[in-house]
Amino acid sequence: MINLRWKILLPPCLFGVLAAAYLAWGWLPEVMLPAGRTALAMAVLATAAAFLVVSAITVDRQVIQPLAGLARHPGEIFESGDLVNADPSAGNEIQAVKLTIEALTDSATRQRRHECAVEQRCREIEAALRLSEERYALALRGSSDGLWEWNLASGEMLLSPRWKSMLGFADSDLPDCRERWRERIHADDRAAVEAAIQAKLESTGEPYEQQYRMLHRDGSTRWILSRGTVVRHASGKAYRMVGLDTDITRIKRFETILNEMAEGTAGAAGDAFYRTLVQHFACALQVSCAFITQCADYPTSRLRTLAFWSGHAFLDDFEYDLPGTPCETVVKEGRVCFHPQNVGTTFPVEAGYEGYLGIPIFASDGKVIGHLAFLDTRPMGDEMLIASIYRVFAARAGAEMEREMALEVLRLQAAKHAAEQPQGSPHGTTGSGS
Repeated sequence: MINLRWKILLPPCLFGVLAAAYLAWGWLPEVMLPAGRTALAMAVLATAAAFLVVSAITVDRQVIQPLAGLARHPGEIFESGDLVNADPSAGNEIQAVKLTIEALTDSATRQRRHECAVEQRCREIEAALRLSEERYALALRGSSDGLWEWNLASGEMLLSPRWKSMLGFADSDLPDCRERWRERIHADDRAAVEAAIQAKLESTGEPYEQQYRMLHRDGSTRWILSRGTVVRHASGKAYRMVGLDTDITRIKRFETILNEMAEGTAGAAGDAFYRTLVQHFACALQVSCAFITQCADYPTSRLRTLAFWSGHAFLDDFEYDLPGTPCETVVKEGRVCFHPQNVGTTFPVEAGYEGYLGIPIFASDGKVIGHLAFLDTRPMGDEMLIASIYRVFAARAGAEMEREMALEVLRLQAAKHAAEQPQGSPHGTTGSGS
């Protein structure tokens, strides 16, 4: 097969040969043949030969070599693995270039399809990531946890708006700064917290978890459960720490009150139990006054105190009328009565007090036989409503009251029985002792 070079050079070559033949044997005017036909034909052939040499060099450098370069290694131009089954040195330059272009076109089409598939996958991943971020944001907003994030390289610390609100701050009131975070930790707990964080950064064991106190904006103390994890490079070096903090003040208060009450009333009975009960409740709840009463009559119109703690001392027991007091709702309706503030305004008999909480005490048959009450000169918060603890100790007080009433009934029966026995009866001693 004729290669491309000769396809280009053959026409001018044939033209030169035909021109020389015509000059050698064709008709020409005599004026054009001063040196003879042979000399003219040789001159034309020499000129044609020089032209062909120059043309061949030009075609080889400007056409053949560039085309051969395109068709020589098509596999190097694209990564599809397609190869052109043509040898440009065998005269198939055009076919080789054609096959190369077709292979390149096919590869480009497949590459574009692959890119489209990758773009689609990226869009799906981005959509899933946005959905995950939205769910995470909604979960954080719906929870009571505050998020914090510490960049170990730059030292920057991000505190979420929810985290700041747990300590009474608006988002703009507290800067995102590790030093400000550190200042809010209770002085007695600061060293332990920093030591726990440092230990976690140096180890790869269990996730970070610590309970400590933080200072609220209003000066009060909040108990915090802090849980976090350390983000590390592939080398294991920590570069970021992320955590969630939960306000567990109510739980810690519950534990403290329960422990104090259990320790204070263990083994006590009768008057000692009542006095211990109100004293420890007053101290644990930090209220001004705590007392326990028993119904003095039925239907109940008067109450009799069994123990009354006020300030830092016990007061003498007394009876008082039920109407016109916040205790009336507790005893008459058998339910908890809570006045967080203005109790002295609503019930003038309680003038000087702001908050009131009353819990009914029931007998085993469900009848109200008394109540447990707390008064404070300051408004009471929702942290006072720890119903489960009140129920436990109200039930214990009810059982103690029933025990004493049963003993009183037995004592009266024994006294009556002793009084009915004739003097000198051999059963008198036995009867009076029963």
